[in-house]
Order: sequence, then C-alpha cells, then structure tokens
Amino acid sequence: MITSPDNPRVKEVVRLRRSRDRRREGLFVAEGPREVARAKEAGLRLRAVYHAPALLDWDEGEEVDTRVLAKMSYRAEPEGVIAVVEVPDRELPREPTLLLVAVGIEKPGNLGAMARTADAAGADALLVADGRSDPWNPNAIRASTGAVFTLPILDVTREDVLGLPVNRIAAVLGVAARHSAVDLTEPTAFLVGAEDDGLPKAWRELADLEVSIPMSARTVDSLNAAASAAVLLFEAVRQRG
Repeated sequence: MITSPDNPRVKEVVRLRRSRDRRREGLFVAEGPREVARAKEAGLRLRAVYHAPALLDWDEGEEVDTRVLAKMSYRAEPEGVIAVVEVPDRELPREPTLLLVAVGIEKPGNLGAMARTADAAGADALLVADGRSDPWNPNAIRASTGAVFTLPILDVTREDVLGLPVNRIAAVLGVAARHSAVDLTEPTAFLVGAEDDGLPKAWRELADLEVSIPMSARTVDSLNAAASAAVLLFEAVRQRG
C-alpha cells in the first residue's frame, strides 16, 4: 500500500492535472468507478490503477491510503479509485457524414458536454480547433459521461477542416438563415465557437453557410456552446429520420 503523498508515483499522477503534461505524456487520469470502468470497457490501456480500500472495494490495481488518494484526486471528494490511462489514437472516418467542430472552447465542462452530445447524436467525431481546453481535463471527462473514451476526438487546424468532404455550416448569432430551414441531410460539419466570442472571422469565412438558432429570450443573448451544438446536431438527426 502507498501511504506517503510524497511517493514519486503520486507526484506523477498529480502532474497530469496540467494540460501540457497530459499532452506531453499522452496520458490522462480517469477518476471514479464509472469513469475507470468505462475507460476499460472502451478498450483503453490503463497504465496504473489506484484505489483506497477504506472508500471503495475495487478488485484491481494498487492500494493507497485515503490521504494519498485525496492528494492524487482532482475532485474535492474522491470516490475511491483513479486510473492513469493512455490517450487513444483515433482516426477520422474516410467518409464522415456528421461532424462537430468545436472552435476556441475555453471551459472543459462545455467541451465534455459537446462530446456527450455528439456521441448521443451519432456523430462521426468531435474536432477540436484552437483549443483552450482539452478533452482529457477531468471536468471534460466527467461532463462527457465517458463519451470521450469512445468518440473519435481529434485536434484540427482550419486547413484540416477546409479539406473535409462535407458541407461546413457555421453557427452565427443573428444571421437570417434558420438552422431548421436548411438541408442537413448531406454530409455536414457544424462549426461552433465559444459563447463569449462566437466563431472568429477566419472560421466564418471557411463556412459554406451560416445559420442561427432562433430564440425568444427575455434576458439571455445566446446559448452556450454545448446547447447550440445539441440543437444543431439533433436537427440533423431529425431531418435524416
């Protein structure tokens, strides 16, 4: 049993809280029994598993003291098990039919929710551009409810998206075309920006069409990125029957 918070293996886990360390090592931390189980079920490689017997009865990995697990954990109240997992190497399908492109998303929770929605809608992939957060952030993983373990998620550039054999449809506040009034039955990539700034001009210029989601708000002036993505994706699902 690991009993010291100063153990080098504990420090290795703590370092993976930082995005730059996750990217450099190609590793992330799955935290909690649901996330660890879903990562394993998805076929991801678990480099290490740590569990605290006082908190949870878990049948694999190395036992650690409760205080040590608290040191490793990103959450204020650890659920008893965490795992160090290799970031999966995913590829984009050759002939995608439905894609979500998340541009400049700042909040990990929003990015995770977008992954969850994309997976629920049957999208081929979530493409992350100009990423200010990454899908392996603990908050993103939790918000995705494990969708990041199975949904292809790729970092892309503007040029990558320009080369895709799909209609590129940008979500832009206030434009005349309604999202439900355009044909979404052909291969489509939705471009969704951060709610504060929207899509940058360069990304709007990339789009084949700009659409807006009509609102009847008394106070709010926009939907958040995850909500916008859900409306767009499921309109495509509706049109495709």
